[in-house]
Amino acid sequence: MSRSTSPLDLQELLDEAYDRFARPEFVADDPVQVPRSFPDRSDAEVIGLLTATIAWGQRATIIRNAFQMARRMDDAPHDFILHANAAELNRLDGFVHRTFNATDLRYFVRALRHLYRTHGGIEGAFLENDRLGHMNEAIARFRSRFFRPAHPPRTRKHVADPSRGSNAKRINMFLRWMVRPDDRGVDLGLWKRIHTRDLLVPLDVHTGRVARALGLLKRTQDDRRSVEELTAALRAFDSEDPVRYDIALFGLGVSEKAHRVNNTRAVAR
Repeated sequence: MSRSTSPLDLQELLDEAYDRFARPEFVADDPVQVPRSFPDRSDAEVIGLLTATIAWGQRATIIRNAFQMARRMDDAPHDFILHANAAELNRLDGFVHRTFNATDLRYFVRALRHLYRTHGGIEGAFLENDRLGHMNEAIARFRSRFFRPAHPPRTRKHVADPSRGSNAKRINMFLRWMVRPDDRGVDLGLWKRIHTRDLLVPLDVHTGRVARALGLLKRTQDDRRSVEELTAALRAFDSEDPVRYDIALFGLGVSEKAHRVNNTRAVAR
């Protein structure tokens, strides 16, 4: 990949990569398969948020633990967060994914119950008078409402705060899943009050590496300002749905890594 690539060549490269990676096959190794496996909208968005929350580390482990959370909720996560009694909440005990544990999961159930009862659901918790504003402001609004009930201080680290410079990668990924259309068999397109043009790129190590190699991102830190810079660069190629290129950048990053690993193995032989 060359930094001297022209804007037209860049768009052709990204469009080709999007067409190549934005296919149902992408889902087989991606955590988005977890919410996609729930046909009910409310179940999908509840388990989608929980899946995105634990989405760091090996993807296979993320997927396995996300399905484990769903099983502990009788594979009916929306009904569980609304109606689980004390005895049923005990089923969550023992859950752990890295630093996210049963204490955090119990609070997430309580917070989601609050959001459904107070704001009509997760989507509504991002909005003010049915308006979004800038996405980072909406994420901060969501976070404030999410932590309105009494909560353990340790759990606050599991919901990003863009006002403190966080790139909010996991929340932005969850929003991509919920908002982008289900036209390629990847994202779910469940939410209609937030537009694709308002989404921000879920910046991770793969998308950041490829974006910098292509000259789309100059900033070296993976922080909020980098997310805004990269999203602005992608809007030049598609102002209505810039975050569709997240799939392209991520796919290029993963395939490039796999290529390097295969070459290393070949040399070792």
